[in-house]
Amino acid sequence: MSSTSRIAKNTLALYFRQILIMLVSLYTVRVVLNTLGAEDYGIYNVVAGVVTMFGFLSGAMATASQRFFSFEMGRKNENGLPHIFSVTLTIYAFLSAVIVIFAETLGFWFVCNKLVIPLERMTAAKWIYQCAVISFLFTLMTTPYMSAIIAHENMNVYAYVSIVEAVLKLAVVFVLKIAVADKLVLYGMLLLLVAAINTGLYRFYCKRHYKECRFRLLLDKKLFSEMFSYVGWNLFGSSVGVFKNQIVNILLNQFFGSLVNAARAIASQVSAAVTSFSQNFSTAIRPQIIKTYAAEEKEECLSLTFRGCRMTFFLMYIFTLPLLLEMPFVLDVWLKNPPENAVLFARLVLIDALVDSVSYPIMTLAQATGKIKLYQSAVGGILLMNLPASYVCLKCGLPAYSVLVVAICITFIAFVVRLFIIKALTDFSIRSFLMSVCLPIFAVAVLSAAAPAAARYFIKGGVMNFIGVVFLSVTFASASILFVGMDKSERVSVLNMMRRRFFDA
Repeated sequence: MSSTSRIAKNTLALYFRQILIMLVSLYTVRVVLNTLGAEDYGIYNVVAGVVTMFGFLSGAMATASQRFFSFEMGRKNENGLPHIFSVTLTIYAFLSAVIVIFAETLGFWFVCNKLVIPLERMTAAKWIYQCAVISFLFTLMTTPYMSAIIAHENMNVYAYVSIVEAVLKLAVVFVLKIAVADKLVLYGMLLLLVAAINTGLYRFYCKRHYKECRFRLLLDKKLFSEMFSYVGWNLFGSSVGVFKNQIVNILLNQFFGSLVNAARAIASQVSAAVTSFSQNFSTAIRPQIIKTYAAEEKEECLSLTFRGCRMTFFLMYIFTLPLLLEMPFVLDVWLKNPPENAVLFARLVLIDALVDSVSYPIMTLAQATGKIKLYQSAVGGILLMNLPASYVCLKCGLPAYSVLVVAICITFIAFVVRLFIIKALTDFSIRSFLMSVCLPIFAVAVLSAAAPAAARYFIKGGVMNFIGVVFLSVTFASASILFVGMDKSERVSVLNMMRRRFFDA
């Protein structure tokens, strides 16, 4: 199977997965919000967010293990895969011990003494925190197995297990509706059970199908040193996401209370649902970028990176445009009574994610080189400015949404810096990138937004207006992407695929 066909097949599998997960998530968030109430929902998100801050450890290791797996496959070195798996699992076990120590000391103290939580809900918050810690440990130990699946490009397995997880979370919602216990505590416990089942499924599949997924205690000092160096800089880069999201979330809690956290949580849910579609394509193309770089197929590697940047943006934009225009209607229908500021928060978070989406394949190319010290220190340093800039804005009395405007500005600056750094690491041409990626993206955004924006402004009404705006948005975005955003070869490939699919069946 060609690389293009494999990427297309894997993207479709991940899209099927994501559509089902998104439908389940939309329903579950609505029911959980209405069942728990805005205050308890805000408490859950800010308390669980403290644990999520440790997620940068998992993210750094996930990127590292996927990179090393794919790199060895690109070099056709199958014998090195068992060593990578065993070393990775050993490092994960060490990180798990470190996380438990910090979570049960500094983290627990912070939840009890610094978060703004009503006194009568503090006991429930402590239960939620402990469940979140254990759930995170299960998720952490799942990552080496997921990395093996992604490196082997068996995205259908990744899709199936994720669908099982979504169905289990749907079952959690039904249990929550009929339960008579403290619903906030029960919610945390049930999500812990889902995390444990998810880990078991991944481990069972990988041990049966991949011979390298057999743990052996190894003392490969060279590999340990190489991975620790790689992970060390990845840890810094991944921790930036903590400052950009979770710590800013805590700042909002300190200045405005848990109700604003509920609005921010809804915005994050919307962003995650839409972003996941572009990330699916990024996940599908990531192993190919790394493998072509490892095989020294530099022209093909850069071609995949450029195409990936454009398509990642387009695949997100086609969902984002109608949401940006019809966010009030969507949240009213979805949540019935959305928290105050949820509409504005959701729109700003989507814009931030849209700007950031162009960088996903560039990040993968930087990871493929293995020379990430300059990349992580420069880009991470810029993104870290989210925290002090947000604090200054809030301290000066600016509204809560100002932290999201700050995030958008810094995300754009980081994107520009990434281009210059990747140029220093590879044969990357900034001029070619601007002409073949940025110019088509800008043209598509301008051409496709005018008609649906005009319809949204001039035509007032409920469901019919919503349907009309969505139809115009998807139609104009799709046409603009096909005839302006794609080059001739990509356009011919898409049209031929559509012809075979719908007319030659």
